[in-house]
Amino acid sequence: MSFQTLLFYVFAAILVFAALRVVTARNPVHAVLWLVLAFVTAAAHWLMLKAEFLAIVLVLVYVGAVMVLFLFVVMMLDVNIEKLREGFARNAPLGALIALIVIIELYYAFWVRHLGLDVTGGTAPLPENYSNTAEIGAVLYTEYVYPFQLAAVVLLIAIIAAITLTMRKRPGLKVQDISRQVSVRSRDRV
Repeated sequence: MSFQTLLFYVFAAILVFAALRVVTARNPVHAVLWLVLAFVTAAAHWLMLKAEFLAIVLVLVYVGAVMVLFLFVVMMLDVNIEKLREGFARNAPLGALIALIVIIELYYAFWVRHLGLDVTGGTAPLPENYSNTAEIGAVLYTEYVYPFQLAAVVLLIAIIAAITLTMRKRPGLKVQDISRQVSVRSRDRV
């Protein structure tokens, strides 16, 4: 067994354990933290596949932004944990069925590989100076520049909406009165 294969199995075990803890954690904050570990481990898998750009995007976008937002929302909301546990027990049969389907699919994939059939078609070797980050950037900023810009605008609107929804009027909050500040005269000040 090569070192890379050993690393794959170690990261896969950590990823499966973290994913199970996401579902079984009693505290929602702990579940989010286990999800962060699962994302970081998945990023390690991307690095092993020589997809550095996807790995860093997974860490920056999901762990750095989305998980921080999830933690913020989970900690801001008053989550009724007893109500969540009732939903877990109610949806357990469906979850078990989906887990069984995934296990059957994995068994089939390993069975086909054990037979020696190459269903992937193989990949061509890449040149020595190949960079998947440069290739993704070239496609993203040439063919998909308008959808990329549209996604940026949608995300900006979502950020503004989230900030607007979370701003509340609190008693004792000091706010600026811009029109009053602009209309002040120098002789009125010390």
